[in-house]
Amino acid sequence: MSTIAPSPATTAAASVTVGTGPLSIDEVVAVARHGASVELDRAALDEVAASRAIIDGLAADPEPHYGISTGFGALATTFIAEDRRAQLQASLVRSHAAGSGAEVEREVVRALMLLRLSTLMTGRTGVRRETAETYAAILNAGITPVVREYGSLGCSGDLAPLAHCALVAMGEGEVRDAAGGLTDAADALAAAGITPLRLGEKEGLALINGTDGMLGMLALAIHDLRMLLTTADIAAAMSVEGLMGTDAVFAADLHALRPQRGQAASASNLRRLLAGSPIVASHKGPECTRVQDAYSLRCAPQVHGAARDTVAHAASVAEAELASAVDNPVLTLDGRVESNGNFHGAPVGYVLDFLAIAVADVASMSERRTDRFLDRARNQGLPPFLAHEVGVDSGLMIAQYTAAGIVSELKRLAAPASVDSIPSSAMQEDHVSMGWAAARKLRRAIDGLARVLAIEVMTAARGLALRAPLEPGAATGAVVELAASVGAVPGADRFLAPEIEAITGFVTSGAVLERVAGVTGELD
Repeated sequence: MSTIAPSPATTAAASVTVGTGPLSIDEVVAVARHGASVELDRAALDEVAASRAIIDGLAADPEPHYGISTGFGALATTFIAEDRRAQLQASLVRSHAAGSGAEVEREVVRALMLLRLSTLMTGRTGVRRETAETYAAILNAGITPVVREYGSLGCSGDLAPLAHCALVAMGEGEVRDAAGGLTDAADALAAAGITPLRLGEKEGLALINGTDGMLGMLALAIHDLRMLLTTADIAAAMSVEGLMGTDAVFAADLHALRPQRGQAASASNLRRLLAGSPIVASHKGPECTRVQDAYSLRCAPQVHGAARDTVAHAASVAEAELASAVDNPVLTLDGRVESNGNFHGAPVGYVLDFLAIAVADVASMSERRTDRFLDRARNQGLPPFLAHEVGVDSGLMIAQYTAAGIVSELKRLAAPASVDSIPSSAMQEDHVSMGWAAARKLRRAIDGLARVLAIEVMTAARGLALRAPLEPGAATGAVVELAASVGAVPGADRFLAPEIEAITGFVTSGAVLERVAGVTGELD
């Protein structure tokens, strides 16, 4: 299973201005995923220069100041002479660029660089103007530092990932160029006309002390989950329809009795998706003896809605973090330079773990709906496994195995990373957030959710087609047609993997949503 998150089709901004206020989640996605360029606000750059003057004044002070004229972490009491401070900052970055493992995805690296730049542009870190300008230039040149999977404990920020980026700004380390080729940072910067930085006092700390990696992944996850949870409503509607379920349980007055916002939105979507369905209408008469549908059909708004509310909570945390200036030490508004603990990733780590729980549960319910289609005892008259020639053909039997295997892994990925802590830096950093690890597993979980939903869409599309001559509703019928465009139709057994991948692409690109929106308008 890929660890790369879905890439929904969106209209991205051509450029994003940094320094005028907090970035939005959509702006982060625009730069990170869609390659939008970065512009720096001139007034904010002037504030950056003004704050740098404070650092220069403290650098000349014979009294030690943490991060300016001292060592770091457990070495914070060691005074560093003025002629060694440039070496101190460079050594900090080089030593902290100690990641290991596979390369992190381009969009994650771009997100963390953008978010570090955003903090630099607050004027609260004390970096020089040219340092912020260099980060913007690297982003705009499409140069992506090679950042490794392992190395961050999520406290003192995402130190190793951010250090790999700072190293590139110094003209050292490895990068991927705009075409994706692996090359030396010095060569890539030279080709783009970017002068490598020679870091001044405090700048090494300012470039690596932040929650930017985990926050960038959180922003991308929120963006993807908003799309996937609406897609889950579509898949559920197809299953309710294809399994001859009732839409009566989605009535607005029933959901008003439990005024959960996400639940109301999901129920509204299901009503709109099933409106006018000939299949639903076909069994609404008194001859229908079914009293209640199974929970995976009847309770879809409750589960999907709870996941929506979880995303909304995560978004509120992300928005607060996007408005933050995370550094240590930090320049206060009245000009003091103070040590602090704002780099601790607990707020972000908690919601990353919370989202992984919601993802696992939504996927679990989706897989249960898929399984109902394949069981002759529960699928309301459809052939076993939706097979063409029962006994000769296996139908979608193993597609359900694939979904079940993913769901099982998602349950393991739902185990929280943020409850763990491993002391580091000679016990100076004796409690860490593990927020980076929480973000990494959430990305894998989101990929799994997209695939489980795709298998439900594929299964439900075949089930709806097998209900002929009864016709599905216009909205769900549009998805059946989309699935048919890649051969996902009833018939004899065939190589299924390409169909699963194609429909996964429809889910992650937003094509399923677009087809439905053409009928219903934009869903909640």
